[in-house]
Amino acid sequence: MGKFREKLQRFMIGRYGMDQLNQFLLYAVLAVILINLFVRVWPLEVLELAGIVFLYFRMFSRNISKRYQENQAFLRMSFRVREPLKKWQFRFRESRQYHIYKCPSCGQKIRIPRGRGRVSIHCPKCGTDFIKKS
Repeated sequence: MGKFREKLQRFMIGRYGMDQLNQFLLYAVLAVILINLFVRVWPLEVLELAGIVFLYFRMFSRNISKRYQENQAFLRMSFRVREPLKKWQFRFRESRQYHIYKCPSCGQKIRIPRGRGRVSIHCPKCGTDFIKKS
């Protein structure tokens, strides 16, 4: 097993290998394979084959700068999708422990722990005091 691993490592020297785009492609191809198990349609088989070929092409490519640029473009695109989801998840987790109130005069958001009853809230931005139930 050690000799095979050593030969594989020597083969991969100077090649691009796996990155986030390849991982996404791998999961996408696996999803298409699973769908094709239940719905036998020839376009899905073509999509499977094309995905696998493209995946291996990127992995064994020696044009590292081009593959790096492709991965960076993918990361920029995926950031636009992942960031709103992370914000939504954070707000959901925070909503279990805190109430978010807006100051009636300046609109500043203020976070107050839940379960404290009626509390007097002092706005740190404008200094206004107002009472809310937490």
